[in-house]
Amino acid sequence: MQINGTRSICAVILYVLALGRQALALELVATSQDSIKNAASTATYGMMTYYTGNETGGIPGAFPSKWWEGSALLLALLNYWHFTGDDYYNEELSIALQWQSGTNGDYMPSNYSSFLGNDDQMFWGLSAMTAVEYKLPDRPTGFSWLSLAQGVFNTQKARWDTTMCGGGLRWQIYVYEGSGYYMKNAVSNGGFFQLAARLYRYTGNEEYYTWAKKTWEWSCSVPLVDNSTWTVDDSTNGEQQCANGDQVRWTYNYGVYFGGCAYLYAATNDEYWLNCTTGLLNSLWSTFFTEKNNYIISDWECETREICNNNEVLFKGLVASWLAQTALLIPSLYDEILSKLQASGQGAANSCTGNSNSTCGVRWTTGTWDGLQGMEQQISASNAFSVQMLPWINGTEYGPPVTSKTGGNSSSNVNAGENEDAGSGQTTKPVTTGDKAGAGILTIIFVGGLVGMATFMFLGA
Repeated sequence: MQINGTRSICAVILYVLALGRQALALELVATSQDSIKNAASTATYGMMTYYTGNETGGIPGAFPSKWWEGSALLLALLNYWHFTGDDYYNEELSIALQWQSGTNGDYMPSNYSSFLGNDDQMFWGLSAMTAVEYKLPDRPTGFSWLSLAQGVFNTQKARWDTTMCGGGLRWQIYVYEGSGYYMKNAVSNGGFFQLAARLYRYTGNEEYYTWAKKTWEWSCSVPLVDNSTWTVDDSTNGEQQCANGDQVRWTYNYGVYFGGCAYLYAATNDEYWLNCTTGLLNSLWSTFFTEKNNYIISDWECETREICNNNEVLFKGLVASWLAQTALLIPSLYDEILSKLQASGQGAANSCTGNSNSTCGVRWTTGTWDGLQGMEQQISASNAFSVQMLPWINGTEYGPPVTSKTGGNSSSNVNAGENEDAGSGQTTKPVTTGDKAGAGILTIIFVGGLVGMATFMFLGA
């Protein structure tokens, strides 16, 4: 076992202490705030034991071999804070979200920009946009969360490619990245669509609506989104002018598109966007929330064969967060979505029985831990548990994502990212001494809290 930093040592202490305790499923009672918050806290703590960005020598927000996953972890922290009200991780979250912004403020840091895909950058933009909508305070130095989301939008609209299939974003940004450069995929284009939709709802700037509508219509003109059957293909081959889709189904491809449609309906009250939302949701239910699986979400393309990679394990957790936002944005869909989230949350809880310390698995449909573990499993479970708090925040000031007119106060920069040279990369923006000191203080506080927790477990055993 490799020990990496003080937090990892403390995690091992807790793990060893937990071995002597009886292994139980993580309790999740849909009618109990305390039960939900405890489950969310446990899964989130498990997630953070994999994070070393706040340790000496660590890089805030970054997992070097899988850079985009840093955004997924931070999005889970945003959801944990928003839905449970626990701000314990907020300073770490804020530092990390800023650290990876890049010199130009568009999430193209030189450390990673040379091998990024449009989807990688897009996920960081969506995380920044979530920080805006949940009112995470802008940091005193650096870029505002809104300007970072705008920076991602501006760099990606500049990559809109009409040489293949009449439009759309390529999956990979650079030609040397291989076959992905010649593919147009759902998550890159659907993610850009959702980002534009959210920027439009927040700012009211018509340019964002124009790009959202343009991206949606293009996606429906090629085999990515079928707006008659409401199926979503994973990708299509640009070298063949997008003649055929691959007919591969993933939950998050549906999620980026229904999320964008929901935001546009909330912004415009146009029934067209409501119909798009409900069409995609009904297809999502029938494809991934099946009666055979007790209506628990499953990315069956990989789960049934137990071959899910780290990326794929994250998909349904992302979808849970977008479903929760949709429920808050469109009240007529609230009950339907809540029932699906509650069934999946219970399935996730039943999977968190590993290692006698509530380690969570990949498959939530089995009724028990499947023997698979990792940061990605914990991230998805954290999202699944946090959104169970929907009944308590729905209809309150902490409910729907805010706009600039309903309490949002992140600073805007409509020109953010426009100086980016997509082929050159940028130097990572330096973080202030205050940021580094803040991360160090947090580590001390965290360790102190762990010692107290370990003492409690020992005495209570």
